Amino acid sequence: MANADLLMFMDDLKKLIHGNHHPLINYNPLILSKRRRFKRLYQELDSIIQTLFSIHEDHHHNPDELEKVRKLKKRFKDATEEAQDTIDLFLSALHFRYGRLSVTSGVFKTSLDLFLSALHFTNRGLSPRSHVFDTSLDLEKILKSIESIKVELNTINISDMKADSSSRIKHVKTQSAAATETSYTRNPLGIKKQSEEFVVGLHHDVEIIRNKLTEDSKQLYVVSIVGMGGLGLDQATDSQLREKLHKNLMGRRYLVVIDDIWSIEAWDALKMFFPHDNTASRILLTSRLNEVALHMKPHGFVHYLPCLTIEDSWELLKQKVFHGNKCPEWLIKPGMQIAKKCHGLPLSVVVMAGVLAEESTNIDLWEEIACSVSSYIVGDQKGCLETIALSYHHIPEHLRECFLYLGGFPEDFGFVVKRLIWLWVAEGFIEEAGNRSLEDTAKAYLDDLISRNLVIVAKRNVNRDVKACKLHDLVRELCVQKAKEEGLFLKIDSPTSSSQLLEGITYKQRRIFTNQNVNILNIPHSLTRTIRTLLCFQVNNHSLTSIAHPFVLLRVLDLQESGLDGFPQGFALLVHLRYLAVWLLSEFPNSICKFWSLQTLILKRNTYRSMNLPGNITDLVNLRHLWSNVRLSLPYIEKPMSLHSISKVKFIGGVDNFHKCFPNIKKLELSYSLHIVKSLKSLELLPYLENLKLWGMYLRVDHIELPATLKKLTLVKCLLPWEYMSIIQLLPNLEVLKVCDSLRETGSHDWDACEQQFRQLKLLKLEWLDIEYWFASSTSFPCLKQLLVSDCMELAEIPLEIGEIATLEHIEINDCSNSVVESVKRIQQEQQDEGNDELKITVNRKEVSFSLSRHGSSESE
Repeated sequence: MANADLLMFMDDLKKLIHGNHHPLINYNPLILSKRRRFKRLYQELDSIIQTLFSIHEDHHHNPDELEKVRKLKKRFKDATEEAQDTIDLFLSALHFRYGRLSVTSGVFKTSLDLFLSALHFTNRGLSPRSHVFDTSLDLEKILKSIESIKVELNTINISDMKADSSSRIKHVKTQSAAATETSYTRNPLGIKKQSEEFVVGLHHDVEIIRNKLTEDSKQLYVVSIVGMGGLGLDQATDSQLREKLHKNLMGRRYLVVIDDIWSIEAWDALKMFFPHDNTASRILLTSRLNEVALHMKPHGFVHYLPCLTIEDSWELLKQKVFHGNKCPEWLIKPGMQIAKKCHGLPLSVVVMAGVLAEESTNIDLWEEIACSVSSYIVGDQKGCLETIALSYHHIPEHLRECFLYLGGFPEDFGFVVKRLIWLWVAEGFIEEAGNRSLEDTAKAYLDDLISRNLVIVAKRNVNRDVKACKLHDLVRELCVQKAKEEGLFLKIDSPTSSSQLLEGITYKQRRIFTNQNVNILNIPHSLTRTIRTLLCFQVNNHSLTSIAHPFVLLRVLDLQESGLDGFPQGFALLVHLRYLAVWLLSEFPNSICKFWSLQTLILKRNTYRSMNLPGNITDLVNLRHLWSNVRLSLPYIEKPMSLHSISKVKFIGGVDNFHKCFPNIKKLELSYSLHIVKSLKSLELLPYLENLKLWGMYLRVDHIELPATLKKLTLVKCLLPWEYMSIIQLLPNLEVLKVCDSLRETGSHDWDACEQQFRQLKLLKLEWLDIEYWFASSTSFPCLKQLLVSDCMELAEIPLEIGEIATLEHIEINDCSNSVVESVKRIQQEQQDEGNDELKITVNRKEVSFSLSRHGSSESE
């Protein structure tokens, strides 16, 4: 399968050949005159794609032929990227010449307008001879390269390399078995004595596994241990499974340990050797892949091995350095720092123990090492990185760029999942998958990397969806090294001179990640013309004019840490942008609306003042996500937009039909004036709306109807009568409900939740409300997991029936009356009496436990 970016390019070529909704493409005579060239290029590329990417690079094929295929794919990738750059430069020049001018009945204005346009940019420092003015389109060199690839491709026996499913499965089995044999046979520290081996921090895990292995069951039972590479012991038994094994096991009760299984196919090939004789036999296997363990789950148990705590890491470090002897007190502080920086990975702790063992009492050395732990761990090439690299070698091709891309971000960077997904989509990493959205496919990619224990989950929401993630330092270093080998990006982590920067940028460099001030004006165009991504994590004072000129082909530009005071005209040259994140000091620039390719727009301000969006915002026909940390004032919308999500928007002129203006919207945050609230009735017609936030409005029952697709509803400063909650309860898919900062001058201050049932609600948040009495039955919230109540000073109590909800995990109470706290005490006491000790109670942001008796009560924290 060709990569997603190549398929996008092919789609863009089709638009140039057959026309496009953009008038610049539809009516431009230069486009029309070159359509034959576009068609020829498309046909040549398509013929190679159909052949070259049908070849499966299985290792049972001829190695020489495989190497030819890999080299051809690399040459083909370079040729298509050059073709893409050439065509995009042509489109940039086209946009410069015609894009700023009006189109009337398909005829472009010329002469004086063109002269004034050229004069304007010349005064801005762009010469009329600059590449951005060049509308020539020379594809002959590229076509010759493609033709030579096709000729060489014809010399390869393609039919034999289109592996059928059976041969591919055989290969996977063989490869996985080989990986199993070799993965842990190394001993990076040369440890020889058995007495030097320690198991720390796994006592609870060992107890769970022991219990599962000794359960009273006669059937063959499989216990799987899943975790990141480096979490277990550093040695494994080398075993050859043959028919003799099966005969020796027949009729016997056995325990077999299989370390580091890499695929479902490998297990399916191995399991035939193990007899099912009802002898209460057990198989214990380890894997880095969740899917492998889950494959055995119907007849087994899966245990997810966690990372070590800081305390356990320190205990292991002490044992390995001092061999059971007491650690000197003066080494405890730097030792704990070293243990913490191992991030819970035993393999890293073992490496550091080897470093410290040489100077086990030298505090100066320990303090020095504590400042550079990661460099020592990474320096142990044969131990840590090589072990982790095994996981990388088993990643499918379509995940590799997504994974390596993470290495471009700073150390300990916390990835917000939705923004990471938007970046992946903009970079062209995500393949189309039927009717599935690119964002949903990208989410599946991330879940796959998490299931392979390469990406760590930092935060989940109540639905268990991943909200934030991070990389272990060791995995990040692997990403950086492999990305450098692949030429995926240039990473600038330290102050760099102009000459060093020029040495770092190669001709084919596509991406720059930096947390340093980079003098981009000194980079020649010959090197920057292919750069597609610029992400800056440092507060810079970039001039957008200077960015626009050399980086005219940018697709991704993230300057969220750089305050920008105004957008110059030269910024309009960046017409290929798909992702733009900026921190604005001034108003929204109309020039952004020229970016017909823009998919994601992130706008930040350091003030609460709202930002006015221009009337031509609807020209952004490909815009999928519009996010801001301040309120966005939007004029009257007359034509549809492709938005999937929009935040903090206030419609100045109102919206007559939400379903016509936002037919694809999934997440919508609305801020309204009272006189246009009547338009909310059309919300019911939005077919994909899952997340709705309403801010600052008086809602009447006859003014609002909500779609059944809604999963999350947030009401902030909304004067909604409590009686309307019974209608909200009827929403069949609602999982999260937040009602915040709503005070009512009239009407009831009581909420009776007994009449209807929240069928799917998992999280309920009540904050800054004037609610006095809340009534609920044990069946009102059958799926509730979390209840958060804050600053509801008038509330008398939490209904005792809430405690009877079987799914409830956590009640959090902040700044409420003593009577509410007392009601929570009674709920926990009742649950403890029923044998439920799992319910977590938090009061004023501290986890507490209550103990009540007939003679009084006591509280312990």
